[in-house]
Amino acid sequence: MADVPEIKKLAMIGCGSMGGGMALLFASHNIHVLLNDPSEETVNNLLSKAKEDGLESRLSKHLDYADLCKNLDSPKVFIFSLPHGTVGDGVVDGLKPYLEKGDLILDASNEHWQNTQRRQGKLVAQGVYYVGMGVSGGYQAARRGPSMCPGGEDRALDLCMPLLEKVAARDGKGRACVGRCGMGGSGHYVKMIHNGIEHGMMSAQSEAWQIMSLCLGMSYDEIGDEFARWNADGELKGTFLIDIGAQINKQRDDKGKHVLSVVEDKVVQDIDGSEGTGVWSSEEAIRLHVPAPTLSDAHNVRIASAFRKDRKRVKETFGGHFPIEKWTGSAEEKKACLEDLRQAVYASFLTAFVQGINIIDQADQENRWSINFSEVIQIWRNGCIIRADYIADLLEEIFQKSEDQDRDLLHLEVIATELKSNFPALKKVVAMGVETNAIIPSMSATLEYLKYSVNTILPTQFYEAQLDYFGKHMFDLKSEPAGEPVTGKHHYEWKPA
Repeated sequence: MADVPEIKKLAMIGCGSMGGGMALLFASHNIHVLLNDPSEETVNNLLSKAKEDGLESRLSKHLDYADLCKNLDSPKVFIFSLPHGTVGDGVVDGLKPYLEKGDLILDASNEHWQNTQRRQGKLVAQGVYYVGMGVSGGYQAARRGPSMCPGGEDRALDLCMPLLEKVAARDGKGRACVGRCGMGGSGHYVKMIHNGIEHGMMSAQSEAWQIMSLCLGMSYDEIGDEFARWNADGELKGTFLIDIGAQINKQRDDKGKHVLSVVEDKVVQDIDGSEGTGVWSSEEAIRLHVPAPTLSDAHNVRIASAFRKDRKRVKETFGGHFPIEKWTGSAEEKKACLEDLRQAVYASFLTAFVQGINIIDQADQENRWSINFSEVIQIWRNGCIIRADYIADLLEEIFQKSEDQDRDLLHLEVIATELKSNFPALKKVVAMGVETNAIIPSMSATLEYLKYSVNTILPTQFYEAQLDYFGKHMFDLKSEPAGEPVTGKHHYEWKPA
């Protein structure tokens, strides 16, 4: 990589919360950032913020692509932070007259991976590099150093990695949380599945939070203390979502009231089009025939959450909801219950990673991206929403042994041992949820996933007979060796036509 030019200037196209944060981040590393956004007001607000931070000399406003490109070095470097979908296509088309061989586009949007691959194919004839780069950690991390997941051809990654390593989040050992994910649209694909894992984790933790609040009668401050305990030691130590969970429960406004107490139970990002990754990750699991219920059931409850008005009407139709009941027990039993909750959340978190990595693995086989899972785990070490130190240590050890090994993590004894040891606690929590009417979609889905993934006596024996009865779909025999998922060779004429 000796012939890689140092990037001293770049264009940030899209200067909202994420793009604006990244622009300031690059500027703070002595890089001149040229700003472009459809809203001049957005750019002006960012320039005001830059002045507050003493960075105004390293940012400049450019309202049209001709002016923008004229002021860039060669090769020109662009970073996109745009809404997913056709917006990116419009920007690429607008830039195309000014693009030259060797120019580099880093798409840091939450873009669909197929859009990324289509644009890569569209620009390759022009000799322009297009890298799909997932960026995680939210707008705060965008400013201080996010986790970044670039995917594209080798030369494109050669060009951008020194820049990204300079600004990325760092783990506890000082290593940059960015890596060469793989070819094609792998960067956006891995970020998409990161968000699917994130949703599974958030759902499981929220379910535990509701149990503590409504079933165990704990105050927000007490729940905050419990989350802080979980984050301090054990399998959930150093987990971003647990850490911010402790802060959220304790946060009070200027009048001393808990901020959490006024937050409505209404997640709309999947419905209003502002976020597509949760939908796409569930679609991909189904398309690739990968069971991922911890992720998909988290998505289902998010959908129900968005339609709060409809839930209110259903509640009226039912004449009330199914009330969440108080759990009664001694102080010692409550302590044991909280430990069961901690283990159940950990089991759900680890299972979300297992399911997500299984989806990525199937997509990698299909697309031949040559995804480096050791790099992916490093990317997820810090700066991202799914940061979980214990799980990262576990997965790093697995993938550092060999990238060529069986990537279905349920086939590995170390993962089986973790999930087996936490299975009893998960089962107790789900049973408690059933008894008290607590809403536990992801934790109960995790329990069922583990039960049917490890079992060779599924109720689908009867299901298969039904399919053969009405559709002549054929079946295998128990006396035959277990084979691949192909149509069986046997049919029984259950009832003559």
